[in-house]
Amino acid sequence: MNRKGQNEYKPDVVSRPGETLREMLEMYGMTQADLAARTGRTPKLVNEIIKGKAPITPDTALQFERVFGAPAEFWNNRERHYRQARAVLQEREKLELHPAVEWLSRFPLKQMEKLGWIRNVSTQVEQLRELLNFLGVASPEAWENLLRKETVAYRKSKAFQVDRYALAAWLRKGEIDGQRIQCNSYDARKFRAVLQKVRKLTVKPPSVFQPRIVELCASCGVAVAFVPELPKIRASGAARWLKTDKALIQVNLRYKKDDHFWFTVFHEAGHILLSSKKSVFVDCEKFEGKHEETANRFAAERLIPQPALERFVVSGTHWSKSAIREFARSIGIAPGIVVGQLQHRGKLPYTHCNDLKQTFVWAEAD
Repeated sequence: MNRKGQNEYKPDVVSRPGETLREMLEMYGMTQADLAARTGRTPKLVNEIIKGKAPITPDTALQFERVFGAPAEFWNNRERHYRQARAVLQEREKLELHPAVEWLSRFPLKQMEKLGWIRNVSTQVEQLRELLNFLGVASPEAWENLLRKETVAYRKSKAFQVDRYALAAWLRKGEIDGQRIQCNSYDARKFRAVLQKVRKLTVKPPSVFQPRIVELCASCGVAVAFVPELPKIRASGAARWLKTDKALIQVNLRYKKDDHFWFTVFHEAGHILLSSKKSVFVDCEKFEGKHEETANRFAAERLIPQPALERFVVSGTHWSKSAIREFARSIGIAPGIVVGQLQHRGKLPYTHCNDLKQTFVWAEAD
């Protein structure tokens, strides 16, 4: 894990550019009035620059260059570094006064550190700064306002409570990763065609299909982010738009079985293709509601052509593992997905044939 910054020197006092100017005046034997006369500035302005009350502007820097010989760039850099250092100090003072303990405790920071999403730092102020940087906001208040304004259409499980701060952090990580993926402009027609290629990857291991999915979907404007689960988010996938020509599908290994994983991937793809670009879908536990039913039908049909599945279903009331494998092979899909759909339809008990399902483990979960 990157621990850079834990022992960085953070000065409590910042030297003003005016101190350098005062030293220059002493070196040249000038008074503030002399400098004012040479530059055409008022004595009051020169005095305010020395005291740090007025900045050194680019015009003033050029005038100081002519008087002292020190390049204007030197004065501009001195001013910029001073203002930046002051801003850092002022922010630190503000954060030190902020009642951050309770707010920080709302986030699963230890898990986020373990996954490398934020750095492991030594002080609470640094921890607060790390979290704000990760969330992409200036203050806890700004984040709370943003959270209240978001119109996220997600379903909460009836059996479990969703931790909205952990869920927000998980979604933010997907946003960060998705923004880093270079994509062509979104093309719905090409995306539908790409999903046929993605379907063929269901028989491959994660080491093969994970990078390939990202590559294929990026070619038609859809970023796919694989983001490890955080505690209590109860989410297996999400779909939204990062901008008008770039969509994002975010998935994890909530159920760790190939049938649910692949159904989630195609379910989220259905949201991208069939729903408004203003919608945000976070899928937890069960897919319920009008939009979810539509996405369910899309995923089921794309994974297993329903006429073929119907013919297999009516072929008998008992399906052996060998029969399931042969059917899966004939349509070019992983047998675990067939098992999952038979179980969902109530044709196969949830206790049967589960050994045909693959269990996925990402490197991040090792």
